[in-house]
This record gives sequence, C-alpha cells and structure tokens, in this order.
Amino acid sequence: MLKFVIDEDLPRSTARVLKAKGYEVLDVRDCGLRGKSDEEVFKFAQRESALILTGDMGFGNILHFPVGSHSGIVIAHFPNEISTSELNNQIIKAFDNLTETDFKGNLIIVEPGKIRIRRK
Repeated sequence: MLKFVIDEDLPRSTARVLKAKGYEVLDVRDCGLRGKSDEEVFKFAQRESALILTGDMGFGNILHFPVGSHSGIVIAHFPNEISTSELNNQIIKAFDNLTETDFKGNLIIVEPGKIRIRRK
C-alpha cells in the first residue's frame, strides 16, 4: 500500500480520509516539519519512501524536483473556496482511478474533474 506525507497546506482531515482507505499517512505537522521548506519536506518524504501530497504548486517544478528522482508527488490544485469534505472527496475519487504504478516516481496534478500525470 502507498505511503503519503501530507503537507501542512492540506486539511488534517485529508490524512484521516486516506488512512480510512488503507493508505499509510504521515502529516508534516506531526513530524516536526511545520513551517519547514519544501526541500526539507521533500527530503523527509524520500527518507520515508513516501509520496508527497500537497497543494503547493512549487512541488511541480520538475527542474527542482525531477520526475523519477522521488517516490512521487501529488499536487491537489483546487480553488480556495472548495469545502474540506469536497476536497477530500475529489482526492479519493482521483486516487481510486490511479494504480500504484501511476504514483511511483511521477508528478500527478489533481484538479476538479481532471488528473494530469507527468511520468518518469
């Protein structure tokens, strides 16, 4: 099963929803990484062999975080006005349409009604 590091820009409930679906989840706020740089979160996720789940488009910079050089990055790119429950529903719906191979080493951007994958 996949393991995720949830960035602090996503609701804490996202971790609970993913755990309920059987994913292993670490929240940066519980790992001493609150307020840390993207680079520090990235290094932590790699040490944990985990994918990063974030709303931070900075993680989509493939020059700084090259596809294939990490366990995987998922960016949840949604309007600020979306409710927490709808955000979580959209993420779960997207994940239900992806295989483990889709995640590993790739950059995935999940948007309302759309999934984009930049493969290694």
